[in-house]
Amino acid sequence: MNIRPRRLRKNPIIRELIAETRLSKDMFVYPHFVVGGKGVKEPINAMPGIHHFSVDELLKDVEIGMKLGINKVLLFGVGEEKSEDASTSYDSNSIVSLAVSALKEKFVNDLYIITDVCVCAYTTHGHCGIVHDSYVDNDKSVEVLAKMALAHAKAGADMIAPSDMMDGRVGAIRQTLDDSGFENTAIMSYTIKFASAYYGPFREAADSAPEFGDRKSYQMDFRNKREAMKEAELDELEGADILMIKPALAYLDVISELRQQTNLPVACYNVSGEYSMVKAAAEKGLIDEQKIVMENMYAFSRAGADIIITYHIREILEKGWL
Repeated sequence: MNIRPRRLRKNPIIRELIAETRLSKDMFVYPHFVVGGKGVKEPINAMPGIHHFSVDELLKDVEIGMKLGINKVLLFGVGEEKSEDASTSYDSNSIVSLAVSALKEKFVNDLYIITDVCVCAYTTHGHCGIVHDSYVDNDKSVEVLAKMALAHAKAGADMIAPSDMMDGRVGAIRQTLDDSGFENTAIMSYTIKFASAYYGPFREAADSAPEFGDRKSYQMDFRNKREAMKEAELDELEGADILMIKPALAYLDVISELRQQTNLPVACYNVSGEYSMVKAAAEKGLIDEQKIVMENMYAFSRAGADIIITYHIREILEKGWL
């Protein structure tokens, strides 16, 4: 008897029938960068096709995305007044809170809003927490992060996404939200966020590069997978609803292992460096952009990601690649 697996690869019809990994537009989240002012739509040089939006322009852009089926967004605030204590991060009139309120007023429950919770764009030094004696103070940082999360929830955010990697911040945010009557506001934890060079273009987009040192004392060492699983286990115990790995492309093994470890939904963030490398290579004619992008998306899903956060999704849907 001849065993011929190629029988099931004979033509597109049979290949589609037996495909083990499938993508849906419902799996994707689209990030936005929000700035102050009015009438602002400025391209981000390091991320072709991505822009800074003032709230009024954000409303227009989100509406375009919703017509394509993009009904989940992740918001980052840019350009707030910076301080040592990051106090503008939890101001009720912060740009993110204003954006959330405006989006909820216009789209009500048709749009699901996730907000990034981290203070790197709100501190004078650019670190993801409060610095004391040249070191990021974990517990003082957690206090600020909890206030920031609560401010976003009060504005109407459906989900909070802490990306700081401070110890215990998921539990503190969960407790703060619950005590304030926001027990239904979900938490998607950046549970395994590696100290990665893939974030380079994002630093320009969010104006968040650290002024001294690096973030290796709080973000994950990319050599460590067992430690990554420990981080995920702790966040789950503290009340996270979704666990996220960031970056995605170089960490498919981590996505796969986390998928085996937890029953929670697993998200991955296809980060700025991954996005911009594809864009740069496509611009030079070195790759077929559509094929590369979709191969990456299927790789994330095949590894075990239930949710994919990516800057590519607008173009994927506009051009009918999915």
